[in-house]
Amino acid sequence: RTMKFRRITEADRGRNRTMSNRPVRTASNRKKIRRERYDKSIGKWIPRYAIFSVIFCFVFNSLIYSGTQFLMRNAKHYDLTLWIDRQIPYEPDWIWIYLGCFAFWAINYVLITGLGKEEWYRFAVGDYLSRIICGVFFVILPTTNIRPSEVGTGLSGVLMSFMQGIDAPTNLFPSIHCLVSWFCFAAIRGNDKIPKWYRVLSGVFAVLVCASTQFTKQHYLIDVLGAVVISEGCLYFGRHTECYQLVQHIFERLDHKIFGESEVITEMLLQSHMGFIQLLPA
Repeated sequence: RTMKFRRITEADRGRNRTMSNRPVRTASNRKKIRRERYDKSIGKWIPRYAIFSVIFCFVFNSLIYSGTQFLMRNAKHYDLTLWIDRQIPYEPDWIWIYLGCFAFWAINYVLITGLGKEEWYRFAVGDYLSRIICGVFFVILPTTNIRPSEVGTGLSGVLMSFMQGIDAPTNLFPSIHCLVSWFCFAAIRGNDKIPKWYRVLSGVFAVLVCASTQFTKQHYLIDVLGAVVISEGCLYFGRHTECYQLVQHIFERLDHKIFGESEVITEMLLQSHMGFIQLLPA
């Protein structure tokens, strides 16, 4: 057999020199690039320490709600309608408030992530705990109601028909709509970092969301009361216990795997320049 040899040209030598001078893309470099890209984009709105935990808030909420609906689809459901619920008229125009709460949630969760790492994780602990409690109620006390057959006319009627089509009349107690809306208000209620006018606006909108669940007949009064009590209790638990440290540690490990540069080390370095060191959980 004959072997063919190709003459190495100057172009080949130049190409080899270029490749040898090119920096090696290590895992550390890739994490640094991710950090820089994040800080220039999403990081302007959501601090890096909160991104995975805030995503998990919405993922966990969906898992609890949809998972328990599927699990209890063949179970007996109870109607908790009271006589006072029948006195509240059906008003389809309130569907705009009912659907508008999704934007309200997104805005306030982003605002809360910016209040500081500890404040955010204390809120997140209360948020996760509230969904666990909701899941327990959805399983041990499956609830339902009878919704109006005539949804109304116009665009409001179309939206009501759409909502009833995608949202089955189950998992009513407590109302997650009211629970999350009240959480969004209660978390910033006494925080001076948020402008007072917006704190007041959040409180008003949270009350309107609770009212919308009544006028659209998506929920009844006991669903609203249960949601407010649970949200206040879970928020109190998150703020007055140290459970947030475990949750914080879990998401910091995830942050370190994706972005590198542990937030714990960064925090302690910042403290060292301020003249003190606060030992953080391992």
